[in-house]
Amino acid sequence: MTDLSLQSLSDSARQERVDAVQSRGFTERQARFLVHVLVHSGVFLERQYRAFAHIAHGQKTHDFLRKLVGRGYAKAITPGALHRGRLYHVHYKPLYRAIGEPDNRHRKSATLGRFVERLMVLDAVLDETSCTWLGAERDKRSHFILARSSGAERLRDQDLPRLVFGDGDDQTVRYFPDKMPIGVPREGWRYVFLYLMTREAPDDFRVFLHRHRELLSTLYEWSIRILVPHRFLKAAALYKQAVREELMTPLRPRDADDLACLFRRRRDTAANAADPPFEVAEVTQRYGRARLRTLRRTWEQDGDQALWSAQSPTLRDHLQTDRGRIEFVALNRQYLQLSQLVGVA
Repeated sequence: MTDLSLQSLSDSARQERVDAVQSRGFTERQARFLVHVLVHSGVFLERQYRAFAHIAHGQKTHDFLRKLVGRGYAKAITPGALHRGRLYHVHYKPLYRAIGEPDNRHRKSATLGRFVERLMVLDAVLDETSCTWLGAERDKRSHFILARSSGAERLRDQDLPRLVFGDGDDQTVRYFPDKMPIGVPREGWRYVFLYLMTREAPDDFRVFLHRHRELLSTLYEWSIRILVPHRFLKAAALYKQAVREELMTPLRPRDADDLACLFRRRRDTAANAADPPFEVAEVTQRYGRARLRTLRRTWEQDGDQALWSAQSPTLRDHLQTDRGRIEFVALNRQYLQLSQLVGVA
């Protein structure tokens, strides 16, 4: 299946959602905006709707917001003084059901910090119009399995980012657990993976990179776009270092074998047991404690496959040839003066 036909399928599914929301009494423009909100954030600011609709503050905006709140589709939240603005949380379950997402977490209430993080993600999605954005887990899973449905690079479910809970018949698998939007290119080949920085230490980002290794290695071009709130600007250097360690420095096969031995021993024996007889300090010095912590986390999830994947030079080669990119985007907009709450949700 060609990329063009895949794009057509994505646009078709999105249009079905727009039509379903529009049938609730909204204009097509309002419905398109609401589909973005339902899928990617659950919350929005008035300025985001005005920018999307290319209109100024006035009667049209007032009528749209009054309709949402008056019908019980959304709740207006005033976190501070009224003159600082409101955010709107769209929580009406039939709207989510209309787009096939009745249990989407966005309809549930959350902390202000979490709401602000989602507003930042929504801005990033609305700003980039060269992509069709995938937000829901089933959309991402369907797209990538379909996109690689034939040929040598066919993707399997186990190649997708995932978290596994339980064992045997009680096992539950969550795909794309980071819940960040993925941009499918309308033209060309470059996919865009969003990542919102919510911590100074890039421990979770390292895991994000590991989870996406197999998927990224099958794409011809890709970018990881790191959204950087103002309070975390100085932490960008730590994230760049994490990229160098995780993607630019493949694990040596010998070290992978030693680490597998270490991890198994620590799993199977008491926590204070002595390390296996190899130079742990030497490996730690070579790769760093933060990377070894990440390797152990991913090994506990995926077993030795996590260590085999970390040996591959594919993503390093992509970055060196510009097929892969790491982009840092500073977020300078105002979010009801609540940006300082990012990372404390």
